[in-house]
Amino acid sequence: MSEKPAEKLIYGFHAVLARLRQDPSGVLEIYLDLTRRDARARDLVKQAKENKVGLAQVEADRLTRLVGKAANHQGVVARVKPIALTHSLDEVLENIKGPPLLLILDGITDPHNLGAIMRSADAFGVHAVIAPKDNAVGINATVEKVASGAAETVPYIMVTNLSRTIEDLKEHNIWVIAADMDGEQPLSRIDAKAGIAWVLGAEGTGIRRLVKQNCDQVARIPIGGTVESLNVSVSAALCLYETARQRGV
Repeated sequence: MSEKPAEKLIYGFHAVLARLRQDPSGVLEIYLDLTRRDARARDLVKQAKENKVGLAQVEADRLTRLVGKAANHQGVVARVKPIALTHSLDEVLENIKGPPLLLILDGITDPHNLGAIMRSADAFGVHAVIAPKDNAVGINATVEKVASGAAETVPYIMVTNLSRTIEDLKEHNIWVIAADMDGEQPLSRIDAKAGIAWVLGAEGTGIRRLVKQNCDQVARIPIGGTVESLNVSVSAALCLYETARQRGV
């Protein structure tokens, strides 16, 4: 007897609609709050019907039982097949066409931050997001909801030793740049046209000392006002935008 395919739950209109558009065959069933009659709900019903995906209208309590009280499901939950993204950095590097663009996240534990980063990573063509196996959030339902589908388009690779991974990237002629408020060069003076991996740390703790020491350069994002630093997801988006700007994307 063949094994039943692995399944998981995703929720929120952005995440479910994005998956319907990207990979409708991977959506097994959708559960929609029967009280939803607004435009977003009608669009979802239409998309499900066009893609021949089963949709059941259910009580809101059932949705809450499926994903938990803490999850803001917005009235929609879907059963889906996980998309098989590579978890091999070597495989990613072998298949990159053009200058590589990578993100390295050191100590990001907030799923909302990771979800926002994954969304920016998808928007700016990041080839992979790399994080340590310890002290880092994985791809969970909250990440997928915030990422609006991007968590299933950008490889998220968790590695045992971040410093060793940085050394491996350097051997592939990838310039590794830490983004930190103590950086000696402003972001705009970093040459991002060639292969680059941006390193970002969690708010408060920042990038660990040994990880930062292994980077080729440390850049800062010039800011004014009274705040001392930006949210890490905002910093990631700015680094990726600067890369895209320099590359003329």
